[in-house]
Amino acid sequence: MVLITAVRDYINRMLHDISGMKVLILDSQTVSIVSVVYSQSELLQKEVFLVELVDSISMSKEPMSHLKAVYFLRPTSENIQLMRRQLTTPRFGEYHLFFSNMLKDTQLHNLADSDEHEIVQQVQEYFADFVAGDAYHFSLNIASNHMYMLPAVVDPTSLQHFCDRVIDGIAAIFLALKRRPVIRYSRTSDIAKRVAQEASKLMYQQESGLFDFRRAEVSPLLLIVDRRDDPVTPLLNQWTYQAMVHELIGIQDNKVDLKNIGKSSKDQQEVVLSSEQDAFFRANMYENFGDIGMNIKKMVDDFQQVAKSNQNIQTIEDMAKFVDNYPEYRKMHGNVSKHVTLVTEMSRIVEERKLMLVSQTEQELACNGGQGAAFEAVTNLLNNENVSDIDRLRLVMLYALRYEKESSVQLMQLFNKLASRTPKYKPGLVQFLLKQAGVDRRTGDLYGNRDLLNYALNMARGLKGVENVYTQHQPLLSQTMESIVKGRLRDVDYPYVGNHFQQARPQDVIIFIVGGTTYEEARSVSLQNSTNSGIRFILGGSAVLSSKRFLKELEEAQRIARTSSNVI
Repeated sequence: MVLITAVRDYINRMLHDISGMKVLILDSQTVSIVSVVYSQSELLQKEVFLVELVDSISMSKEPMSHLKAVYFLRPTSENIQLMRRQLTTPRFGEYHLFFSNMLKDTQLHNLADSDEHEIVQQVQEYFADFVAGDAYHFSLNIASNHMYMLPAVVDPTSLQHFCDRVIDGIAAIFLALKRRPVIRYSRTSDIAKRVAQEASKLMYQQESGLFDFRRAEVSPLLLIVDRRDDPVTPLLNQWTYQAMVHELIGIQDNKVDLKNIGKSSKDQQEVVLSSEQDAFFRANMYENFGDIGMNIKKMVDDFQQVAKSNQNIQTIEDMAKFVDNYPEYRKMHGNVSKHVTLVTEMSRIVEERKLMLVSQTEQELACNGGQGAAFEAVTNLLNNENVSDIDRLRLVMLYALRYEKESSVQLMQLFNKLASRTPKYKPGLVQFLLKQAGVDRRTGDLYGNRDLLNYALNMARGLKGVENVYTQHQPLLSQTMESIVKGRLRDVDYPYVGNHFQQARPQDVIIFIVGGTTYEEARSVSLQNSTNSGIRFILGGSAVLSSKRFLKELEEAQRIARTSSNVI
């Protein structure tokens, strides 16, 4: 909740103190930041009658002096240029400028120089520079997310832009929380080390005054890790509601595009899936697929009862009661049809791609040993005509990650079979993944077989049996959080930056994954927070991944690496 509340508070403060009719002007990134925490109807209540993008508003010349312009932009040089042009020929009665992060002095001077008509009422920094999708999960929505896989020499400028955006986002999180963290990072990752050191330099040197909140309690921990420490989680099919919707259909800023699905009505072509606005989703977002079906059936039954009582209108009083309850009835109707549409579509995809069959082998590869059986299972699925190309590729990748050091002959057989069965398969993509995220590149004990204690725990888990074969996998993040709770996160694997060490157990831990998070990991964080361990975990990343996006970024990084003269 803390992140959503922080962003909402910033927006409330922007809009509350400016009376009268307003136009809210956003950029392509702040529109996501606002839309996940604030609905259109809430904006209307604040007298916002128009929401525009800053680049499209530049095209229009029509004066609207009756409106007060509230700008909320990222402080990029492009936005400052657009702002300067708009101030030279003002269209609105007043200008209130809010930026989502720290402005440079030169940017402020440039804006002041452009305000010849003296119509700018205020310029403020409100540190909402992240997309707070869920209570404990945020993203930076970085489009060029593949950059983290490339060495600095390949494209230093683009990598610097990527790092700058990550550090801006992390800085905003801590300024919004009014805390300065102790920073640790994943030892084997160059990009995690770079981000950690640059963030530390910003917070303890360049802007030390801004981050000095003089608070007595223990500093929070910021742990920077690399997606490549756990390449398994983004490759797996998902079987809990939120993660499954994203994997099979796609969620963008808590919205799901249903335009190409079935016969969705006009008002259901894009639906909102938000734990803040949808009680059914809040209660079921982490439930497994089997239970979702039962719970939706109950919701449909409840709705039919309400519909039946609404049909029984006999008196004027009944009619008045129906009219009073109609908005609630319509909302309930929309909610029922939204969830029924989603589950129906996902059931169709599961059947079409034979995902229950595929997923059983995926989970075995992720969680259990037994190389011979795994090789046979993957071979059978590669031969199965009903298994899709992307599922074949993922299965071979999961097998390669698990057994890269044990079975080079069998691995080559699978590579060859994959190449012959899957025309879309890019030669060398599995090998590129192993170079990027193979056992020699990873920090942490991904398969629970390096550390004797983890090995024993996994054995015990296996003997006890698993409640659900499709959700037995646990991300590496779960193990990392457990180590933090028990005070066992090893300094040798996750060194501190500078001489700022943790004196006692932190109450707040922000784990940032360079390369992106998954909804399975967001679920792990939420479940961990519900155990009341005394530590509140928050998860953030450069993007939110599905297996499709993870593979696409892997391909893009491979393409750039190949065209670059530097061999990776």
